[in-house]
Amino acid sequence: MNKSLLIILLTALSFQSFSQYNSEGADLISRFRPGSMWFYTGFRPATPEKVRKYDRLMFDLTYNTFNGDLKAFKNSWKSIGLNTNLMFDIPITKGNTVSFGVGLAHSLFRVETSGKSFNPDTSYTFTELSSYQPFAEENRYLIGNSFSVPLEFRFRTKGWKHFKVHIGGRIGYQANLYSKTVNHYFNGKQVFKDHTFADVNPLIYSAHVRIGIRNWALYGSYNLNALFKNKSSVQLNLFQVGLSVSLF
Repeated sequence: MNKSLLIILLTALSFQSFSQYNSEGADLISRFRPGSMWFYTGFRPATPEKVRKYDRLMFDLTYNTFNGDLKAFKNSWKSIGLNTNLMFDIPITKGNTVSFGVGLAHSLFRVETSGKSFNPDTSYTFTELSSYQPFAEENRYLIGNSFSVPLEFRFRTKGWKHFKVHIGGRIGYQANLYSKTVNHYFNGKQVFKDHTFADVNPLIYSAHVRIGIRNWALYGSYNLNALFKNKSSVQLNLFQVGLSVSLF
């Protein structure tokens, strides 16, 4: 008896759920969540009056180089980095054609520096740069991780297939910086890391811009302060160019 009632109840619920589905408002789905999560609207369905919000989870895939004592764009294409941005989109205008973005970001940069040697001087707390003849199978990198608060003004045309421009900057903390040497041999490889830079600038502040359409944009960023804070150190400002994708 109980099994029969359960089967009848489940059958009724199934028919009810199918009967509730219709195509009304199907053309509005992509307007609310333009990205890989555009079908997600939270615990409740989105309403037509709800203000559209964009670019809340963004990834910047970048080519990294330095400006200063090392000339920009002279390093290898293997100098790849990744910025992860978790942002709030705060509308300023009624149609959200102008908004303010603020959030948290993590940045990983790697610059290939083969033929250049960074020599930390812990007694005088400055870092020297020298040239050398690298081995045929040697690669050197300068690698850093940082956390920051990005702030930006966002301008976009109407509609979810919009043209957009983001202009802003970020201020944050350089969590670590180290050099990495990889030597390749016929029977394997050796990896050496040096974390002894005594004059790393803990504060970072930079300006950036994104220009694109909908989920995709070209990205550029420039650190306004040098990587090393001692005036006797090698002077390097991080410069990034790449591609941004917004998933949510």
